[in-house]
Amino acid sequence: MKASDLLVQCLAAEGIEYIFGVPGEENADFMMSLEASDAIRFVLTRHEQGAAFMAEVYGRLTGNPAVCLGTLGPGAANLVTGVADSNMDRAPMLVLTGQGASTRLHKESHQIMDVVAMFEPVTKWAVSIRHQDSIPEIVRKAVRLARTEKPGACHIELPEDIAKAESGKVPLAPRRFRRPVPADKIVDQAFELIKNAKRPIILAGNGCIRKRASKQLRIFCEKTGIGVINTFMAKGCVDMDAEYCLFTIGLQAKDRVAYAVQAADVVITLGYDMVEYPPRLWNTGAEKCVIHIDFLPAEIDEHYHPETEVVGDLAHALWMLNQRVDALGGLSFDLSLQAEVRRDMMGDFARFAEDDTEGSIRPQKVLWDVRQVMGPHDVLLSDVGAHKMWIARYYQCHEPNTCLIPNGFASMGFALPGAISANMVYPDRRTLAICGDAGFLMNAQEMETARRLGSNLVAMVWEDHAYGLIAWKQDTEFGRHTDLSFSNPDWMQLAQAFGWGGHWVDKSRDLQGVLQRAFEESGPSLVVVPIDYRENALLTERLGNIAYSI
Repeated sequence: MKASDLLVQCLAAEGIEYIFGVPGEENADFMMSLEASDAIRFVLTRHEQGAAFMAEVYGRLTGNPAVCLGTLGPGAANLVTGVADSNMDRAPMLVLTGQGASTRLHKESHQIMDVVAMFEPVTKWAVSIRHQDSIPEIVRKAVRLARTEKPGACHIELPEDIAKAESGKVPLAPRRFRRPVPADKIVDQAFELIKNAKRPIILAGNGCIRKRASKQLRIFCEKTGIGVINTFMAKGCVDMDAEYCLFTIGLQAKDRVAYAVQAADVVITLGYDMVEYPPRLWNTGAEKCVIHIDFLPAEIDEHYHPETEVVGDLAHALWMLNQRVDALGGLSFDLSLQAEVRRDMMGDFARFAEDDTEGSIRPQKVLWDVRQVMGPHDVLLSDVGAHKMWIARYYQCHEPNTCLIPNGFASMGFALPGAISANMVYPDRRTLAICGDAGFLMNAQEMETARRLGSNLVAMVWEDHAYGLIAWKQDTEFGRHTDLSFSNPDWMQLAQAFGWGGHWVDKSRDLQGVLQRAFEESGPSLVVVPIDYRENALLTERLGNIAYSI
């Protein structure tokens, strides 16, 4: 068969369901082969970056890779931001790019650049297909690497002359392997430290949102009562209603939950990823006794030097700890400060539940109302900006992967295309993208994609006419900020132009009702909220004045 046919068959054999992208001339053979396949759906996007974010969200929600596709040169370059975001947020993804004929790659030639070299820093593996017979091995390796902990992106380049070549090879059948499990001796060491602790605490990271890991974590916490603080990307690893849930850490200012970490004599990190929350912010002086439990050994950092490392499948490691707790008949700790922190955080969440303002709405009120409207399994996607910090602190979750925040590479423009993908994965769940006015317009062209696909989603824009997060940080450090303001389109006309529903809400009392109506509408809807970012400075000041007796 033709090499492009073989590539499609290999992708289908791996269970690939979706390819998102913008094809070019150099993908022509592949696209013809793909059109003949009943197994894989191609979703045409309006920009390659949007395609990459769609593939990322599919990977985060399912644990299986989707493909984002671009042509050579500029098409491939447009993918890079979304690919980097997926790779650093640990979402499995395949990246497929076209390339000019291999006969002209050695010289100056139209649109020719070293695409593989460009992708190497932002993927787990990047390769160019130089012979058609290598396709089955390359695809099998790329998918295995993309799925293997920690998951990420793998890039495959297909030159146009190789795509036309004939091959007698057939796809390699996928074979899954069980992840290695920790040694009993090491788990005994970790359990001894936990058993002798007075005030242990769990810092849960991105690895804990894996389904099996979250289940075993909840069992462990039910048995021990140890409190769980999650990073931005670990929201929902334990239920927000559980007494041991201490909510989210990661804001730069010292929040309430930071005092619970400060008071702990043992910090158990589970699936912790320091790209989100560097240890210098919670382990200054490297004085904490840290137990590292993760799929991979600890990253080297002067503020993160674990007493012991339990390396292997995270869910199995937690199961082994649960077995030891049962054998001992339970554990006893002083969890009084953790209970105090949880109580105070819940008071913060509810403080503006009945807030009644006009002209602009406080972030706390918006997120309280959003939580009331969203069900336990509905999916919220946050873009990057000041709103991300508010979502991290004020929007808590019942289940894993119900609040997706890009917090590794942390790229703006993520939420709208990501919401399109989330709605494809879970068409029966409510899907809400919350964006700043800056981030939304970075990929606003995907409004057409959402309309064309009939996506049932709501995109909420917090309007402040500025790059608000940058202003917030400059104000905090320098007492003022540089010129970061801009104008916006008429949002309701923009929604109408793309065939979306449109809603402007500047009265806080109306927000819940408008959100409900937006979700009940058929197709995508835009909800725009003028946001009161005077609260940014007030939050920074409040967090700086929190104190607990430790």
